[in-house]
Amino acid sequence: MTVRQIFVYGSIALSLAIVVISFFWTPMLCAFLVVLPLIGLGVYDMYQEKHAIRRLYPLLGRMRYWFETVRPEIQQYFVEDELNGRPIAREYRALVYQRAKNSRDTRPFGTIMDVNRDGYEWINHSMNPKHLEDMDPRVTFGGGQCSQPYDASVLNISAMSYGALSANAVKALNGGAKIGGFAHNTGEGGLSDAHLSQGADVIWQIGTGYFGCRKKEGGFDSDLFAKNASRDEVKMIEIKLSQGAKPGHGGLLPAAKVTEEIARIRHVPMGESVLSPAAHSAFSTPLELMHFVQKLRELSGGKPIGFKLCLGNKHEFLSICKAMIESDITPDFITVDGGEGGTGAAPAEFTNSVGTPLRDGLIYVHNTLIGFGLRDRMRIIASGKMFSAFHIVRAMALGADTVNCARAFMLSLGCIQARSCNTDRCPTGIATTNSERQKALVVSDKKQRVANFHRETVKNLVELAGAAGLNGVEELDARHIQHRVHGSELTTYADLYPTIDPGCLLDDQCRPEPWQKDYELATATRF
Repeated sequence: MTVRQIFVYGSIALSLAIVVISFFWTPMLCAFLVVLPLIGLGVYDMYQEKHAIRRLYPLLGRMRYWFETVRPEIQQYFVEDELNGRPIAREYRALVYQRAKNSRDTRPFGTIMDVNRDGYEWINHSMNPKHLEDMDPRVTFGGGQCSQPYDASVLNISAMSYGALSANAVKALNGGAKIGGFAHNTGEGGLSDAHLSQGADVIWQIGTGYFGCRKKEGGFDSDLFAKNASRDEVKMIEIKLSQGAKPGHGGLLPAAKVTEEIARIRHVPMGESVLSPAAHSAFSTPLELMHFVQKLRELSGGKPIGFKLCLGNKHEFLSICKAMIESDITPDFITVDGGEGGTGAAPAEFTNSVGTPLRDGLIYVHNTLIGFGLRDRMRIIASGKMFSAFHIVRAMALGADTVNCARAFMLSLGCIQARSCNTDRCPTGIATTNSERQKALVVSDKKQRVANFHRETVKNLVELAGAAGLNGVEELDARHIQHRVHGSELTTYADLYPTIDPGCLLDDQCRPEPWQKDYELATATRF
């Protein structure tokens, strides 16, 4: 029995009991006059559409919002500073909430950061700032090998699967993307009805389980892929090699969680556990990966094809680049996920200690593509724990063309980071398959919040570029970000993370020493 049902049945029973007793005992009549308004308030909570927690926990849920009125910043103490692991009071989580709710996101009393600590970073402003008119900058995906290029927003929704998220959560994210004109990545769980329900642009992710384009025995099905990839909503296809939350780790969907709808979407049998292997079966070498990219490009009618990875062994990425040179096939984009990325459930050792962090992975991928002379043939998407426009600025300064984020968009839906994603008891109806809990999330309300967060964050990104004296976000580069090394010693990203010379990795005489050993290990015929 759910909390909602307990409240309804309990309220009815209590009211009837008080009414009956009040005929014989006057004090109970007074109690009835007190209880009745509370019952009415609880019923109102159950049917209002703004607050998921109050819908799921009538009356009790009001305590959370009461605490917010006393001290709004109370919710911000759970966010960690990515630089030193300490809680940073009053910042990112509240920022997302405020922008999603379209409420004031300005701050009194100045910065809360310790600007004198080592590692503090900022963007330098110009004495000649620009007022930029374009608040919706776009980036074109699709090179010379693509016949259906896609103009993407600079900020899009990262991969989150249906099943990991509720149907209502997926619909709200998709609806927000439709309102705001940005893209929604499906995650590897398949292209569900919820992903198509609102008509937003979709990036279809293909994982090792090939859900949505899967043969009965688990391999890749070309016909099924072509059928789904031809949908108008599908703008790009992303092959998932690994993800930051658990790189190198497969997954198992227990039979108990394979509902009739999930079985239909993923093309898996009912009543059986479904394995997502750690590695792909459609290819096993870098050259085969490039030919798979080309195959998907042809089957989709020329849509942009890319792959996602959390950087691991460096020589393996060099092997992929060698395969690009040898085959003359290049993806249209590479999504770089950081080891700090999140998931609904993963072993602690993988979430904490496996995978290159985003900053390091992004720098290496960007530099390697430059060194192979390939950077201008594809886009780079950065993905990993970004909440604010400054986070996006930093990623762009290090080589990203656009960014994806998942956590911030979940917060915009109302996620309170209860960390019960793997228990099916999410208190906000976001990370659950429980039909009663899903009802707490009202799509029509939450999709507007998703759109609000996107709009305000991109607006602030554009304003940061203008404050730096730039004509657009595309002009952001490493020299614009300042970094405090120690005490009064300052440097820029340009000096801290220098780029290598174009094409130098292809020249034995010019190849930088740090790349030499991995370059010798790399081969297009094996990972």
